[in-house]
Amino acid sequence: MSEQANEHAIYVISVAAQRAGMHPQTLRIYERRGLLHPARTQGGNRRYSELDIARLRRIAELTAEGMNVEGIRRVMYLEAEVIRLRNEVDQLRLLATQAINAVQGRIGNTSSQANIVPLRQAVTVFGHIDSVLRRD
Repeated sequence: MSEQANEHAIYVISVAAQRAGMHPQTLRIYERRGLLHPARTQGGNRRYSELDIARLRRIAELTAEGMNVEGIRRVMYLEAEVIRLRNEVDQLRLLATQAINAVQGRIGNTSSQANIVPLRQAVTVFGHIDSVLRRD
């Protein structure tokens, strides 16, 4: 199924419960406890997506491992945070690669390396001002 189709909330509660291997009342309980946030129709009926069903299956796995609701909430938050951070790292790697390629392109196009500025690194101990940094 395509990623776009996964985002569409099309399943009524009975179908979602069946697909997740749960009782519909369990889905309502998870919603009340804040583990699940199904879409709602204009009439207020719940609609579940493939992502919601995958989330329900993950909740079932964690429950089977003996985890309580607060533990499940924390694990799922951390799993989402890991995904977010991985995406951010991927973006930063792409930007770094683009920046490196741009600099290498500029250096390759000039006869001198005048655009390169040396960087002096120093370690500063808290409460101590290095003599190089003093304004004497």
